[in-house]
Amino acid sequence: MEWWEAILLGIVQGLTEFLPVSSSGHLMIARELVGVDASGFLDFTVTVHFATVLSTIIVFWSAIWKLLKGIFKFKYNDETDYFLKLCVSMIPVAVVGFFFKDKVEALFGDSLLIVGICLIITAALLLLSTYYTPKHPLYHRNGISYLQAFVVGISQAIAVVPGLSRSGTTIATGLLTGVKKESMAQFSFLMVLIPIIGEQMLSLLDVAKGEASFGAGVGALPLVLGFSAAFLSGLFACKAMIALVKKAKFTWFALYCAVVGAAVIISSLV
Repeated sequence: MEWWEAILLGIVQGLTEFLPVSSSGHLMIARELVGVDASGFLDFTVTVHFATVLSTIIVFWSAIWKLLKGIFKFKYNDETDYFLKLCVSMIPVAVVGFFFKDKVEALFGDSLLIVGICLIITAALLLLSTYYTPKHPLYHRNGISYLQAFVVGISQAIAVVPGLSRSGTTIATGLLTGVKKESMAQFSFLMVLIPIIGEQMLSLLDVAKGEASFGAGVGALPLVLGFSAAFLSGLFACKAMIALVKKAKFTWFALYCAVVGAAVIISSLV
């Protein structure tokens, strides 16, 4: 991977992570367009995702700090309730990570057909959540119940497939189960922090033990440049994108995903 390719792909990750359009799918499409080899690309993907997680932490630091202070009061308060619901939402993706990691990694290969199909599915989910709005008859602390958190967590676990937008899938699932949009947006972005950080730490631990060679097919410099580009562009885009996701109708994102998905499917089959 060339240095400029790493920067370009990092920017793509930073700008698409906070929109319901699948950053992993766009990374694979961009990789194909610039001609980057697939070898070691999963390590690059994990690295730039980690970069945008760090930018998310900075943007949401006040909310995260409030959670931490509430948790260490060692009583069941709003912060503890919210944190436990975040933990519940992480269970499904942890199961996928521990038991199906190899199968997930195999999806990040050369074929873009699965990306195109999953972008179409993302579009359908976004449209469904736009036009089907369940009532909110029950009050749930912090705007979400434990059951809703777990169901949203299942959708996050399914969204490890490239092309299936993680934020789009989790937010749409939350809306379909009755969570309000303003509550679901922040929950969606916070629930991914620990899984991504944990994945990166485990990868680095394997490297330290000599059990794996992280980024062998990419190189150290592209990883650093990709990380930096994703972090800076993510930091720049995060607040604006999150505000956009909270206020904008998902119809436009659905249309975009449908058009891009169809184009990718056609190009894959021709």
